[in-house]
Amino acid sequence: MYKLRKNIFRETSFELLMQKRVQYVLLICSRYDAFIMEEDGKIDEKVFNDYVSFNLRYPPRFVHVTSGEQAMEALGRRQIDLIVNMLSISDQDPFELSQNIRKAYPEKPIVILAPDTREMALRLKSEDLTSIDYVFAWPGKTDILLPVISLIEDKLNVDEDCKYEGVQSIMLVEGSFRMASLSLRHLYSIILDQSREYMTEGLNEHQKMMQMRGRPKILLATGYEEALRLFETHKTRLLGIIADADSGHEAPGTPGKISDFIRHIKDYDPNIPVIIQAADTANEKYAGEHADAFLNANSRSLPDDLKTLLKKYCSFGDFIFTDPATGQEIASISDLQNFQRKLFDIPDSSLRYHLSRNHLSKWLSARALFSLAEFLKEVSLDDFASIDQARRFIFDSIANFRLNKGHGIIADFYREHFDEYLTFTRIGEGSMGGKARGLAFLDYIIKQNHYFESLEDTLVSIPRTVVLCTDVFDEFMAQNNLYTIGLSDSSDREILDAFIKAKLPMRIHKDLFVFISIISGPVAIRSSSLLEDSHFQPFAGVYSTYMIPKAEDDVVMLELLSTGIKSVFASVFFKGSKDYMKATANLIEEEKMGIVLQEVCGQQYENRFYPTISGVARSINFYPIAPEKSEDGFVSLAFGLGKYIVDGGISLRFSPKYPGKIIQLSDTKMALRETQQEFYALDLNPASFVPSTDDTVNLLKLKVSDAENDGSLTFVASNYDYQDDMLRDDPVEGGRRVITFSKILKYDLFPLPGILKTVLEIGQQQLNNPVEIEFAVNIDPFRKKPHLFNLLQIRPIVENFEAVKFKLEKIQPSQTIISSQSALGNGTIDGICDLIYVRTENFNAAKNLEVAAKLNELNDGFLERDSHYILVGPGRWGSSDPWLGIPIKWPQISASRLIVESGLENYRIDPSQGTHFFQNLTAFRVGYFTVNPFMSDGFVDYDFLSSAETVYEDAFIRHVRFPEPLTIRIDGRKKLGVVMKPAGKTD
Repeated sequence: MYKLRKNIFRETSFELLMQKRVQYVLLICSRYDAFIMEEDGKIDEKVFNDYVSFNLRYPPRFVHVTSGEQAMEALGRRQIDLIVNMLSISDQDPFELSQNIRKAYPEKPIVILAPDTREMALRLKSEDLTSIDYVFAWPGKTDILLPVISLIEDKLNVDEDCKYEGVQSIMLVEGSFRMASLSLRHLYSIILDQSREYMTEGLNEHQKMMQMRGRPKILLATGYEEALRLFETHKTRLLGIIADADSGHEAPGTPGKISDFIRHIKDYDPNIPVIIQAADTANEKYAGEHADAFLNANSRSLPDDLKTLLKKYCSFGDFIFTDPATGQEIASISDLQNFQRKLFDIPDSSLRYHLSRNHLSKWLSARALFSLAEFLKEVSLDDFASIDQARRFIFDSIANFRLNKGHGIIADFYREHFDEYLTFTRIGEGSMGGKARGLAFLDYIIKQNHYFESLEDTLVSIPRTVVLCTDVFDEFMAQNNLYTIGLSDSSDREILDAFIKAKLPMRIHKDLFVFISIISGPVAIRSSSLLEDSHFQPFAGVYSTYMIPKAEDDVVMLELLSTGIKSVFASVFFKGSKDYMKATANLIEEEKMGIVLQEVCGQQYENRFYPTISGVARSINFYPIAPEKSEDGFVSLAFGLGKYIVDGGISLRFSPKYPGKIIQLSDTKMALRETQQEFYALDLNPASFVPSTDDTVNLLKLKVSDAENDGSLTFVASNYDYQDDMLRDDPVEGGRRVITFSKILKYDLFPLPGILKTVLEIGQQQLNNPVEIEFAVNIDPFRKKPHLFNLLQIRPIVENFEAVKFKLEKIQPSQTIISSQSALGNGTIDGICDLIYVRTENFNAAKNLEVAAKLNELNDGFLERDSHYILVGPGRWGSSDPWLGIPIKWPQISASRLIVESGLENYRIDPSQGTHFFQNLTAFRVGYFTVNPFMSDGFVDYDFLSSAETVYEDAFIRHVRFPEPLTIRIDGRKKLGVVMKPAGKTD
């Protein structure tokens, strides 16, 4: 009795199929023939259109020459994969040219395209064709080229693809070059249609395209000696044989060599179908007695007749369950899912009939489901006590195969088969949300790019991920009647408490239990709403992300996981989220939340867990420093968990194109002052995670020096030599640790800049938009594991590309209230009369928390009135560290349309670029100015502001209002920005 096991099926490496491609075709013909072939378009374009019509990739390019001399020159000058000789050159005999090419390039395939005339047929019989691979009839159209190229590629790949991956073949035995041409065109058309049908078995678009590489191949034999040789080589992988009867004997109606050939086939395996094709219908009787079917080569319905026979005998099209007694169709099965759905309705007699003849295995093979086909081929009905037992086994086999086939792509979650080999699975039928879609896209990027496979001792991947789709959220909200409190004015704490008391849908409890039984480390519970990371309006950092440690007790672990999920659901209705919705003109009632459950990248160090590196990278840099260019992008690196970067902590910034050029390390004083001093780690004590509106509740904020005994600083820190006032990469007794990442950026411990540069380039190209990615890296201090680079998120950076038609450099300073030479944004912002600024005369960073609270209150008023304002203040807006700037989150100032970060002589802080806060500025096309008057970089006219009408004022903040709207102009190309004074108010 067979027993199903997890991971029972090997994964077919579709990416390894069809490795040898015809990329360049040398077309040898007269200009006239080339003109006729092109008609009203180039050959390349016409063949490309043929490829596109069949969802094929890699169309070849054509190199046209008109003489034998040019042909030899072209072959010596560039890589040519196929030579097509049309017998129309005049400087030498075309057959002699083919012989010369064969001598000089014995491995290159040569094909003759000959006119379909009686004279040409007689000439071909008299010529020495040993240097020619194939001869085909030239019908005057390019539609012969796709079959010819496909045949050559099949011949180049058939041995490897069939031997190692189980690709099937159909053998065509045809002595007439005219009939071979006709049959090939029909066969490839049918096969490519078939592959487009079964590509629906793929679980995503990438897999569908890859699966088409497993289409059946065609083996062409021009005689029965060659056919016998091909049969012996490929007989274990044959779907069927189409044999020409007309050229296999001397007189019509007599079997000749074909009889011996068919007998040899049937002696080996009577289930290999043989279709006799002939123009002479006298062969139909013989075919009925010795073969499986007859195909009339002169039939007007030849393509349809051939397609019907391939469906009946070679397992093309749907799987047809028939009644063995009557031959009547019982059920038609289009795919594996359909097969599972209908399997238990099939009568015992029909199921027994098809299984005993391996029909199911053949059908699976024809659809490129090779490992499942091979497995079921070995299954015998004698192994089962009953047909029902066999039926259940087949059902379970298909279910198991579908899950294993989903390894590395988005797969549906089945708790009975979920294992550690599944990278990305989904629970539910709804949307996965924006963040999960981004993860799936990152997985696609990794698998499409061979660069990542070439990296030594470095694994590039996404973390193991399970997604709870939005239908789980809908069910949770409806079953617990949570919209009432969620949409109310209740406090965040009250909303969270109500959500924690609610019950998750029972249907996912067992799924979650299986998930926690497989994962071995902490889990990040991340939001993935419908609106997050959308192409036009990305929500960044609006909802909560919680991390939970791995508890030894599965019951405790399940409780932690459930609490984290419900906490993320609750964050949809927190005040900050509602304010964000109002600012974006979205309805909170229409938002739906998916949940991403991810293994956390990192390593355990005693009672805490963190990665070696976390980072954010952007494909565009709004503040490039020569020789950097804007399109080179930039990266922010931090030691420990990425929460440090998201909250605006000091990170190390560099361009992936110039990883050795780091401004922060340009002198030791700056390095000591402007590099990371603290880091985040996850507390591994399960009791540290309690329901909280603060998603950092169980994160430890530690000093860098606290990691000294972990061994992790070895890879990221340099040592400050006090005696020589310099940074050293070697240990220094008594030296201070400085986070420089020099062993990675300077000594290439692993290729971080190259990985980031590649991902950013591909991401921007694929999204057709600048992108931001989040990532984490773990380097095992004991060097027992490969370096792990985890891509965590990708999202588009939304910009305003409105053309700026005015020249800001010509505007006089007297006309402006604010001027900046480091401005982000583009275009004109009108209709704003209000401006809020932090007063500079008595600025005190120690009071920044009070300032943030008051700004939140003022912002609420603007949201209620649906109006906007300009915000000016010193330091870094949005930092979680009040000593670096106003510690405010985006929803607290979401009504602003222009934000100005103004440095003071004794308070110089880098701008906020690289944080979630900054992402939201660009997402909503909010103007962003950096002003540093002490560096001659713009100004704010505080004297003019002091003369404006005061709406509110305290010791630290002043809100003024102008009777006429202000005009904001930004030239993003030149990074210039101004706020114009009202008309008539210039100095």
